[in-house]
Amino acid sequence: MRIGLAATNQSLDELVGLATSMEADGFTSLWFGNTILGDPLVGMAIVGRATTTLELGTSVLQTYPCHPVLQANRVAAVAAAIGRSITVGIGPSHEQAITGMFGLPYDHPGRNTEEYTRILAQLLRGEAVDFDGVDWTAHSPSPVGNGAPLPLLLSAMSPRMLRIAGEFADGTITFLATPKALESHIVHRIRAAAAGAGRPEPRIVAGLPVAVHDDVDEARAAYAGRSAIFDPLPNYQRVIALGGKERAADVLITGNERSVQRQLQALIDAGATDVWVGITPVGPDPVASRARTLDALRDLIG
Repeated sequence: MRIGLAATNQSLDELVGLATSMEADGFTSLWFGNTILGDPLVGMAIVGRATTTLELGTSVLQTYPCHPVLQANRVAAVAAAIGRSITVGIGPSHEQAITGMFGLPYDHPGRNTEEYTRILAQLLRGEAVDFDGVDWTAHSPSPVGNGAPLPLLLSAMSPRMLRIAGEFADGTITFLATPKALESHIVHRIRAAAAGAGRPEPRIVAGLPVAVHDDVDEARAAYAGRSAIFDPLPNYQRVIALGGKERAADVLITGNERSVQRQLQALIDAGATDVWVGITPVGPDPVASRARTLDALRDLIG
């Protein structure tokens, strides 16, 4: 199983240590959230020079605050610095962040994301861009970087976003999508969109919080306090409901080692090509809890 981990807001030295140990253990990827080290691309550049095979990806870069041409050049600069490709996960984020924090309008996230993804996908494929849209305009006659393609994933939950991901990106990266949500809503839509556009079968990278813990109720209660921030966000409300759940804590993958391994395999059986894990320490000893979860994940690698 292809398993990656989510980077956490630790020091840069700790993050480098995590990445090198992951690579030695056989984990396939490390995913950098939008707030990691203040700018995830900076951390990726440093980590990338300390590793050789570990895939580095963003989960995800916000689209609204950064023009797609600038975004493409930032990504290409990181790839050039480390001497290999990185995977670019993008998403429109949420109104509370885009309007509440940046003061930017969030009136047409579907249209905005479609234009953004079209521009960025062309640039990351090494193509020139000449595009005039409603929300985004880009005229870039020269390809970014050295022209080597850089994979693009779109965080997609609605039917429109899944269509955009299938038509223009290389796949999708999800968060809080259970096997039920993948199978009933996500996988068939993005595959159909990619096939209709004549594109290869898309990559589907499924992300969920995971805690190996014998007391399931205790684990969910511990995660509930940390995950409550996700519960009022409409995008997450939708994907949680599609999975038959009510709140983010309900989608936590937890239980003993065998139970967690079965639940992770269910994501692959539902159509995910990769899994990325947000390790969630629970109980009185967070260090021991994290180590137990890591041991269970290592047993699934291969």
